[in-house]
Amino acid sequence: MDRLSRRGLLGGAVAVVAGVTVGATPASAAARPEVAELWREFTRNPFDHPQIPYVGRAGCARGSRTRPRPRVRANVLAYGAKSDGSEDAAPAINRAIAAAGEAGGGTVLVPPGTYRIDGIIRIGHSGVVLRGAGSGRTKLLATKHLTELIGKYGSRYGGTKSGWSWAGGLIWLAPEARWDSLVAAIKAQAWPFEGWTGNRRDEWETLSAVEPAGRGSWSVTVADPSRLKPGQLVLLRLADDADHTLLEHMAGGGPGPEAYTWEDKTKLTSYVPYEWPTRITSVRGRKVTFERPLPLDVRPEWDPRLTTLAAPLTGAGVEGLTLEAVETPQSEHLLDLGYNGLAFQCAYDCWAEDVVVRHVDNGFGFIAASACTLRNTRVAGRGAHHPYYCREGSHDNLVEDFTVEQRTVPAPKGTQLHGVNVEGLSSYNVWSRGDMRMGTFDTHRGMPFANVRTDITVDNTGTHGGDASAGPLYGARFTHWNVTVTNGRAGCVRIDEIAPYSATVAISEVTEFGQIDKPDFTGELHTRSEAYGRPGGVWPRNLYEAQRTLRP
Repeated sequence: MDRLSRRGLLGGAVAVVAGVTVGATPASAAARPEVAELWREFTRNPFDHPQIPYVGRAGCARGSRTRPRPRVRANVLAYGAKSDGSEDAAPAINRAIAAAGEAGGGTVLVPPGTYRIDGIIRIGHSGVVLRGAGSGRTKLLATKHLTELIGKYGSRYGGTKSGWSWAGGLIWLAPEARWDSLVAAIKAQAWPFEGWTGNRRDEWETLSAVEPAGRGSWSVTVADPSRLKPGQLVLLRLADDADHTLLEHMAGGGPGPEAYTWEDKTKLTSYVPYEWPTRITSVRGRKVTFERPLPLDVRPEWDPRLTTLAAPLTGAGVEGLTLEAVETPQSEHLLDLGYNGLAFQCAYDCWAEDVVVRHVDNGFGFIAASACTLRNTRVAGRGAHHPYYCREGSHDNLVEDFTVEQRTVPAPKGTQLHGVNVEGLSSYNVWSRGDMRMGTFDTHRGMPFANVRTDITVDNTGTHGGDASAGPLYGARFTHWNVTVTNGRAGCVRIDEIAPYSATVAISEVTEFGQIDKPDFTGELHTRSEAYGRPGGVWPRNLYEAQRTLRP
């Protein structure tokens, strides 16, 4: 059954909770952690809990651990690539990828060896998987950066900042139809078409208006279902009103957000309308059901509608390889040249698995990408600006079993280290089972909301970023659950006095030093804290995994 039923969910939840103690010997029962009160509460109200978001279907194919195994279409050696690093293999690899794409999708094999790439590896067709022989056996050695390959990419907010500090990859997954316009805009020093509709919102058609519905609902009633069908990927679009009640709702509502000054947060307001891509699972009369519950209320004042969107890249992946850039000193903050790892742009249901990036400016990035999974990935080498970044309009992504290694050289003067970044109204993203030997939980303003970081060990040495015009650090329903902080620093991890309607559960005992933040909203924040100072001290250990068990 595709749709969760509340009866099935709650029945499963009771069984899971009961499984903590039932059938255990006294000794083993005593060794087991207690069930968190917030978890018990969540199972009674899973889809619209005030502090904890439902993220049980985050990731590719709603979090499935099974990957598509498309037939092998090409081997890069047959297209002229050399596995000894003696010549540029990028043209041959791209020809193999294009051939697989033109054949309707398939796997492109990159056998063991070292492949020098003097250009960008582009995956622009859905259903194409680039598969190495394993991250320890297949290496792509990148010799050039994106500034050299495409051109200087500035900021739409002016100044001398480099846009390669938060976009683009030397392996770049983005729809082929987007590529030419994207590169042309960069070369013209214009802002490229970055989001799901970006600076071309007027191009997309309204499929139907949507009647009011509550956050957590799996279905909506539409005015006209004639252009909607199961399996279709659509965009739920919510526009803010003159009083900024949509932004207030994202912050949890109430006196604090109502008193906040939104008008001068020009970077934040440029992110609205909120655009949430989702797949339709059923259409019955005017009732349309989605594969995930609604992330927000749907209210008439926000002109709710289902629209078309830029045709996304779907079913594409990168597996079993290392992308290593030539080792160069890290650039000063916001002047990155673009030795970037993997970028997922306008991608849905895509993934990377067993991939290592080394000596990069920015590691793995989501740019208006949703429902994607990074599994068993690693950022290593001389140190990165953003090891993992989640840019504006990215939702429902999953990063699990990830590692940020300690840098191999000291940080040059003027550089910054962030960590696992989320910003720009991005929502319902999950970071799970992480080993962060440096960095921090970088919430980069732009009021991201309803994101989860769980079962992570962090040496909390980084700083968060974010321009003041991007507005609040946190919206509602941020959750940090079972986090071990090895250096005792509170910043960016302990959020129960900073983030509205948030939950901080089972984190290490920490103190404030270094970067210290004040709440963006006045008054009562309606936050929750449990098991402080006891990482691993409550069940469930991993909030995302526990939510997955609530499926029918």
